[in-house]
Amino acid sequence: MTPPAPAPRLPGRRRALLQGGSLVLLLTAHHIARGASIVAVRIWPAEDYSRVTIESDSALKATHRMVGMPPRLAVDIEGLELNPTLRELVAKVRADDPNIAGIRVGQHAPGVVRLVLDLKHDSRPQVFTLAPVAAYRHRLVFDLYPAHPVDPLEQLIAERMKELGGPAARAPGGAARGMSAEATDSLGDLIARQIERSNELSRPGTAVARAPSPPAPPRLTLRTPAPTPAPSAVAQAPARAGIDRLIIVALDPGHGGEDPGAIGPGGTYEKDVVLQVALKLRDRINNATVGGNPMRAFLTRDGDYFVPLATRVEKARRVGADLFISIHADAFMRSEAAGASVYALSERGASSTAARWLAANENNADRVGGVNLGVRDSLVQRALLDMSTTAQIKDSLMLGDSVLREIGSVGRLHKPRVERANFAVLRAPDIPSVLVETAFISNPDEERKLRSESYQNDLANALISGVQKYFSANPPLARNRQV
Repeated sequence: MTPPAPAPRLPGRRRALLQGGSLVLLLTAHHIARGASIVAVRIWPAEDYSRVTIESDSALKATHRMVGMPPRLAVDIEGLELNPTLRELVAKVRADDPNIAGIRVGQHAPGVVRLVLDLKHDSRPQVFTLAPVAAYRHRLVFDLYPAHPVDPLEQLIAERMKELGGPAARAPGGAARGMSAEATDSLGDLIARQIERSNELSRPGTAVARAPSPPAPPRLTLRTPAPTPAPSAVAQAPARAGIDRLIIVALDPGHGGEDPGAIGPGGTYEKDVVLQVALKLRDRINNATVGGNPMRAFLTRDGDYFVPLATRVEKARRVGADLFISIHADAFMRSEAAGASVYALSERGASSTAARWLAANENNADRVGGVNLGVRDSLVQRALLDMSTTAQIKDSLMLGDSVLREIGSVGRLHKPRVERANFAVLRAPDIPSVLVETAFISNPDEERKLRSESYQNDLANALISGVQKYFSANPPLARNRQV
């Protein structure tokens, strides 16, 4: 047999180039085989929805489907090998998670990892990806929304129901078992007026602060067959019979969940301190009255989870809020910047360069927190796109002045007047709205104050005092009925 002819010998330079090309091909093939690397996994549980985040060094591709009863979400992630970081998801599920019962993870096929999320009830999942932003790399996100969420207005009224008639249980028609006839009649009026207020705010472009109220809806009678109420419930009802409606103040703790907000030099997260201030303020509002009418605080978030900017506005409108107060902790490039500030909306530009910079920074929260751009909620989009009215801005400035004076009594002010800028969360066209920067978290001294419970209490006291003084000069019922 004739031996094969030897391969022609290539010149040294061409041989080196081919060898280098082979090396490149080998490295590329190795990278493809290796797939994405997982940077971190996180779970954010909340009543509104629970979020699962998988962060990786390159974009992940996933397909998902809901599976029967009990409800489960099955997700197949391509280009991924099972590793210890992914397995951490199993242990991160909390027993009190309102939506997720558990997570299972396994290697479904070569290069495909399957996640199965066992759910506690019917859900409407959203699965989407986020491009790198701020400190985050690529993120694959699962948002698990309850198929039948609790209506926030119903929840507020249910709390009031307990005060009117003792312990309340949900029943068809919203009535409470064990309530007296007087209590249910009073509650019917209360619900009717709250629905009237909420419906007013649901109409786009309506300036409730200056528009006449439409005719009241028919009186709701909520009598249901029930055992004889306890004497304490009967005794409470006549004293409550004169209630007109709840005065609702929407409190908006900034940032949350994937979006930490500003971070102080000592590692304090803005999202944490503003939530603590909001919770303290909520307790004070819930124990206060306006002209004999009870006040109730509504929080756009009451835990560590992310809420898109437009959703914060839409939530306040859905419950028929009389005021909207967004609570933040400022940050600046220079650590010596100090003092609290109050902002109202501006449609034509910011009142200062610093105000413009701050508004742009706060409006970036959706990119950091992670919004599913594939979903378009018409109500949410309308809330953002509606132009605010002159009447709303005028009321917001009066509210801001009242709040600023009270905050100035417990700490330093950064500016002695209400500043203005185009903040997304202040764009409700029908609710007086302000954004309060409680202090500069980027200032070491003010960061320590913000972490102090005594200073948080002082801030909450100042804010409730400012709200009450605003309502003293602008009674909410008269304001709503003013032509």
